[in-house]
Amino acid sequence: MSFSSPRAPLARSTLIHMGARIGVIVALTTLFSYLHILNTQRGEARIRLERYISEHSQREQAIFLLAEDNQSVILKALAERLNARAPEDVSARFERLFVSLPDGTVRNRAESFDGTREPGVLVPQGVRLDEDLRQRILAAYDVISQFGPAFHTRFANTYITLPEGPLIIYWPEQPNLSLESAPNFLGTQLAFFTISRPDQNPERKTTWTGAYYDPVSHEAMVSVSTPLDLERRHVATISQDVLLAGMMARLQKDTMPGAYNLLFHDDGQLITHPKLKPQDLGSEHNILDAAKQPGGEGAPTWAVSEKQRVHLRDIFERVKNRPPGVSVVELPEHDEFLAMGQFQGPGWNFVTVFPETLVTKPAAQAARYVLLLGSISLLLELVMMHWVLKQQISIPLQSFTQATDRVASGDFNVELNTARRDELGQLARAFRLMADKVQRREEELRQANESLEQRVEERTRELRDIHHQLVQTARRAGMAEIATNVLHNVGNVLTSVYTSAQLAKERMEEMRLEHVGRVATLLRENQEDLTGFVTRDERGQHVLPFLGKLGQNLVDERKEIVSLLDDVGRYTEHIGDIVKVQQNFARTPRVHEPVQLAELVEDALRINSAGLARHQVKVVRQLEPLPPVPTDKHKTLMILVNLISNAKYALDAVAPDERCLTVRLTRTGANRVQIEIHDNGKGIAPEMLTRIFQYGFTTREDGHGFGLHSSAIAAQELGGALTARSEGPGRGATFTLEMPYLAAQEAA
Repeated sequence: MSFSSPRAPLARSTLIHMGARIGVIVALTTLFSYLHILNTQRGEARIRLERYISEHSQREQAIFLLAEDNQSVILKALAERLNARAPEDVSARFERLFVSLPDGTVRNRAESFDGTREPGVLVPQGVRLDEDLRQRILAAYDVISQFGPAFHTRFANTYITLPEGPLIIYWPEQPNLSLESAPNFLGTQLAFFTISRPDQNPERKTTWTGAYYDPVSHEAMVSVSTPLDLERRHVATISQDVLLAGMMARLQKDTMPGAYNLLFHDDGQLITHPKLKPQDLGSEHNILDAAKQPGGEGAPTWAVSEKQRVHLRDIFERVKNRPPGVSVVELPEHDEFLAMGQFQGPGWNFVTVFPETLVTKPAAQAARYVLLLGSISLLLELVMMHWVLKQQISIPLQSFTQATDRVASGDFNVELNTARRDELGQLARAFRLMADKVQRREEELRQANESLEQRVEERTRELRDIHHQLVQTARRAGMAEIATNVLHNVGNVLTSVYTSAQLAKERMEEMRLEHVGRVATLLRENQEDLTGFVTRDERGQHVLPFLGKLGQNLVDERKEIVSLLDDVGRYTEHIGDIVKVQQNFARTPRVHEPVQLAELVEDALRINSAGLARHQVKVVRQLEPLPPVPTDKHKTLMILVNLISNAKYALDAVAPDERCLTVRLTRTGANRVQIEIHDNGKGIAPEMLTRIFQYGFTTREDGHGFGLHSSAIAAQELGGALTARSEGPGRGATFTLEMPYLAAQEAA
């Protein structure tokens, strides 16, 4: 024989394996590099986000903190002025500064009023001006005149609203607001005042409205208000408006590369968003309330899609549920980082949304460089290794391959380079030595094969003889088992035959036939005058009634004896059937015949009736009426007789008045029927349940262990199964014969 050329040369396969391993190392290196860079980038991104959110939060919240400081200054000045209430001509000064107009309002005197330099005053129509109210208006006017111009450098305006309705405001950009407002204008109904009422602000602290777009000044702003209470009475509310346009522009312009900023209130009102313009501010832009989302008729210019709304809601929930003290968290469902801060004052949430791709992209770029350099290095290494392997290994191995082909074809004269001092030289010397040994052993093997063929032929003849002996032994063992089963089943029926014969004998012995002889003797003695004897003699008068009773008794006894002899005949017939059944175990099964299973159960009970009566066993029948079923009548009868006989002996351990045998015939499912033999006898231990159907196993002293074994085999031949169950010793046992069910009409 000769070896074909290798499909994969050693050098190439070695290069492939080494390349694959080095490639795995390069891939793992790339992966670890990517993970390391990614982790570093994520850490640096967190630090940058924390620094950014901290710096911008402090810078942007300064205006709000300053507003609260202003409120406290104005509050203190107004309270001191109201508490002092220096005596002066309030009415004269009030009339000099303000005028009652025909529309029912009180306003600044237009001819001397300059709204860019002094506060405007509006007392709506319907407000009753008493002395106290006039004093509070003048006090508020003085305070606003003092602080309004100073605060205007940072704030849009400064104003005081009295609970009765008067408004005192310094707003240079709207100098004629007090003169042009509607007569029924009530600042007390607006948010900047309602948040200061005692019912809305029981703590009486400085509070902030939501961000809104003012239609008068066309500016985005937020109002801060501080209530003033004197003697437990709300006497004034100090307010200022903070313009938001500059802050909103800064938050959208001054962002980290690739990120964007959000600003929203705790109630969900969105204040700053890349798509939100100042004129879009309002309560309808609420992250939590879908009903307030814009997009319908007359909606503002700003609108978001359903996907964006869900995104904003997820951001809101993540920010509200962040752990205390944590300023940067992840939003994995959107692959984002969230840097969070809070503006002191209005309590707005300042959030920077930083996409995670800004971190993963540089890491992936660096990993690609690592992979590219590793791949180039791998390619160069493989080229060099290929040249070395070809010169040092592949060419020498080809000579070994040629030598192997010659040895395989029977030519053992091979030449190899045995002068090399490396492993290949050692292999060449070993190959030469091997070829010599193979040549010698081939000759030895040829001689051994010749002798082996003779030994195999002899051993084959021996095995053939042993096989014939084993077949004969198996046949004899099978015949012995059949004979044993026949004897066991015939023994059960012979017991019933013997019992019936004994009962017939006892009936014959109990028949009072001697009374017939006595009557005949009495009649012979009086045969000359039988008529007179029968009619007049006292003994003769009893003869005819006696003969009548005797005849009836003989008839009854004859019926009993005939019935017992019929049982003997039926038992004898069953003995023949048992023998035929056992003989057919090794032959093709007989044709099934339609059988009434209920009648077959009754036959089995009749066969065992003598033993059941002798053991005082009460039989309970629960037989469901079923159409005839095609089956082997005699095999089924043999199984039932064995089961009933075993149950009878199992009941010996129970008191005679408690012995009960229940026979149940039911149909289970569409194509199965089962017969249960249940007794309340001594029961079966759990460890015995797996052994009771074994050949030769028995628990009775006089038992031989063949009945249940042969019954189980017969049940399998019927296409069914014989099973047993018991709850343990003393709790009875149930044997179930399950068979295929097919009505005789369906089978036909």
